[in-house]
Amino acid sequence: MATSSGKPPAEACYMLIHPSLDVETPNLQILKRNLERGTDDIKVEALQQIISGTVQGENYDQLLMHVIRFVMPTRNKALKKLLLFYWEVCPKYAADGTLKQETILICNALRNDLQHPNEYIRGATLRFLCKLREAEIIEPLIGPTRECLEHRHAYVRKNAVVAVAAIYRCLPHLIPDAPELISSFLAAEADMTCRRNALAMLTASAPAAAVHWLKENAQLVAGFDELLQLAVIDLIRRCARDFAAEKTLFVRCIFELLGATASAVKYEAATSLVGLTANPAAVKAAAACYISLAAKESDNNVKIIVLERLDQLRTRHEGILDDLVMDLLRVLSTPDLGVRRKALAIVMKLASRRNVNDVIAMLRKELTKTVTSGGDQQQDKASDYRLLLIQTIHTCAGEFPEVAADVVDLFLDSISEFGASSATDAIIFVREVAEKFPALRQNIIKHLVSSFLDFKTGKVIRGALWILGEYAESGDEIRDVWTKLREAIGELPLLAAEQRELEAAKESGDKSPQEQAVTVSVPASRRVLPDGTYATESAMTAVASTTIKLDSKPPLRAVLLHSDFFTGTVLASTLAKLVLRFAKLEGESDEQLNSLRAEAVLIMAGVIRIGQSTFVSNAIDEDSYDRVLACIRALEYMDEDADVLTGAFISDTQSAFARLVKGEAKREREEKKLHSKETAVQVDDAIGFRLVAKKPAGDADNSIERDIELATGEAEGRAAVSKLDTVVQLTGFSDAVYAEAYVCVNQYDILLDIMVVNQTNTMLRNLSIEFSTVGDLKLVEKPASYTLAPYSFSSVKASIKVSSTETGLIFGNIVYDGPGVNDNHCIVLNDIRVDIMEYIRPARCDETQFHAMWTEFEWENKVNMSTTKEAAENLDLRAYLKHIMDATNMACLTPENALAGDCGFLSANLYARSIFGEDALANISIEKPTDSSPITGHIRIRAKTQGIALNLGDKISAAKVALPE
Repeated sequence: MATSSGKPPAEACYMLIHPSLDVETPNLQILKRNLERGTDDIKVEALQQIISGTVQGENYDQLLMHVIRFVMPTRNKALKKLLLFYWEVCPKYAADGTLKQETILICNALRNDLQHPNEYIRGATLRFLCKLREAEIIEPLIGPTRECLEHRHAYVRKNAVVAVAAIYRCLPHLIPDAPELISSFLAAEADMTCRRNALAMLTASAPAAAVHWLKENAQLVAGFDELLQLAVIDLIRRCARDFAAEKTLFVRCIFELLGATASAVKYEAATSLVGLTANPAAVKAAAACYISLAAKESDNNVKIIVLERLDQLRTRHEGILDDLVMDLLRVLSTPDLGVRRKALAIVMKLASRRNVNDVIAMLRKELTKTVTSGGDQQQDKASDYRLLLIQTIHTCAGEFPEVAADVVDLFLDSISEFGASSATDAIIFVREVAEKFPALRQNIIKHLVSSFLDFKTGKVIRGALWILGEYAESGDEIRDVWTKLREAIGELPLLAAEQRELEAAKESGDKSPQEQAVTVSVPASRRVLPDGTYATESAMTAVASTTIKLDSKPPLRAVLLHSDFFTGTVLASTLAKLVLRFAKLEGESDEQLNSLRAEAVLIMAGVIRIGQSTFVSNAIDEDSYDRVLACIRALEYMDEDADVLTGAFISDTQSAFARLVKGEAKREREEKKLHSKETAVQVDDAIGFRLVAKKPAGDADNSIERDIELATGEAEGRAAVSKLDTVVQLTGFSDAVYAEAYVCVNQYDILLDIMVVNQTNTMLRNLSIEFSTVGDLKLVEKPASYTLAPYSFSSVKASIKVSSTETGLIFGNIVYDGPGVNDNHCIVLNDIRVDIMEYIRPARCDETQFHAMWTEFEWENKVNMSTTKEAAENLDLRAYLKHIMDATNMACLTPENALAGDCGFLSANLYARSIFGEDALANISIEKPTDSSPITGHIRIRAKTQGIALNLGDKISAAKVALPE
């Protein structure tokens, strides 16, 4: 509501009615005729039209007497209810500011309704008195209102308490003894709802009386009704600061309410308890209450809210809640993955060396359950949950090395039963442990060798091959690995064995699996063209139905026949590493070395020949061919260049992976340090004693004020930002009306605080600001029109709802009347642009999640990158990447070690997430061949929605122009 110096006091409005655009507004004569001669139904419709028109600004003053004469005497309950709405919005003051004479009749009618034998009419009238602010009308009604406190029906009594509280709050001189009256009522009342209303009134108006009542009834708090218990908690919250002497009483009552049956009471009690005291016992009791709610409540939203509150409690009280970690694991019984993810995140923060073994044991049981779950739908959910558990166990083992050995044994024993994504994450963890803990390498090699034949997917096989090739060092280990690899490959030579099998099948008179070809329709696939656009490709193709036979083949042979030649290159590299390492061992015979060398070359040649044969659907690619051929040549010249080849195949690869692991660990430490609370103090710092220090009024922990700050967006840190930084000038200085807006972007809405200045010497009537929006923005409420005196100013607020991460546009105009009777004016406002960067936050995800989202997301935007020679002269590729990250608020997922070096080319993956849960992916590929060359390349953006992909592309296009100096 806007006010100005030239406007009389505005009346309060308690309701908003949206106007119906398809209904014509009736004139006064029609409304008068309907009120005079119509039936009750016609009068109901007419009165609804009058109320709606009055709220929208229509002048229906002439109808007040008609309503009093023809509607007020009715006994129809619907009409009586509408009458109360009409008394609320109808104009009650004359032009000179005094009450109209007709209000005497209104007052008399309200007095009769307060004495009506029907309790519904009495209660509705009492509720209406809460909205009146005219002392002349309320004063004659004080007596009947007090009498209603003694009515036989609880509905009347509870509304009478609310009416007395509202009158005492706004017009205390009319009922000065209200606190004593309500105190006596509370002592004698038996109905819980009435007692709740009375206690709420005393809490707001006479807190001393409310605290005195609580002292007398402290033993009965546990047996109160839910509403009354919530009122007691509200009393304790509001009075804890002013009645510090009663803190023991308050804490005792709150402890009793922690065991209440109602979930709302338990939640509010736990929240109030941690605000009252920081005692470890109280903090643990509140946390246990939160955990109980999260485990027992059926609503997943409630579970997540409670877990968020528990996480905040953990942040404020580090180390106190560690003993409750096993209780928190009970929340994992819920089927919702989001709740499980949140619970596991808190568990990881509560894990310590004292309880980590118990946590791992519990997670091991949960992991076993996911393997044994049945049903397709349950399998899908179990697969996601299994992946989450594996990632959690991975993180736990990384922070607590003492459990790494048990975790490795768990993963290697169960990896064959995992799905593709879970098994991939497990083998990545095993690889990392093998690098970090050399003492476990022998055990890891042993487990991998025994389980190798159970691996079916290419990613898992590649990970296992890399581990075997890097860390199998002794002669016995190399021989065991070699034997298992030969078993996984099958009969040699590869191509000759397949041909013999084909010939045998022909001689037996049966078609071979390769000849059992069926023509199938390949579904339409989407291809990305070089310019970033899409094309659809479909075809009819013949596919050999070799599934049955391939499933019966050894795993490595089956993978190669499925055209997975990337695994073939890893196999070739592993064989070369094993031979080179075996050659360095002392005491091994040259005959065995030559045997391994020849067999390795035979296998590598077989990989190439299989890739060039008709036994595979896709021929071997050039990169895989060159890589396998390089391994063959390495074994051919290993006698002449042994040191060089050993360094290239063994030393360099190990050191590169070691740098990658150390870099990732360093990033995690820095990120943890960034989010952790600094607790170190200097030895000469002053010690503050909270109990003897005088606490300023604003420093108390008031959860109500904190909730209001969070709801309005005034969170911590934002107060330090000056409002002048976000002020937008809407009109010019020479316009008749000057306007500027302070734009406050909150989480899900935008608040516009507009200052309007009348720069003329005339009165401006019916001045209003009209806004329209472009994008996913919606104006919540239209600002009201008002009158602005000469050279005066006013403040207007408008709220705009935001529903997605898209750059929006707010535009509008100011319209007003004056100085003449028929003069209408309109001033067009400058546009207000809502920046997408207000909603984008840097985030992180693992490589598997990134590639899964990259494949899933439909919208792609490709932006070409090019700079001038002058701009790129003092700018390297990493600095340019940092510039793009700052402009888009995206985090770089590519490890720092992978970006190290100077090769004139850089490729990195970027990731960000909006506050609405929308993911944004980007891949940047840029090059700078020489120091004097410009930076060229492109960046591909993928998102689930078109808006975020296009808007991020616009940001990048603007950023590549505004290069740093």
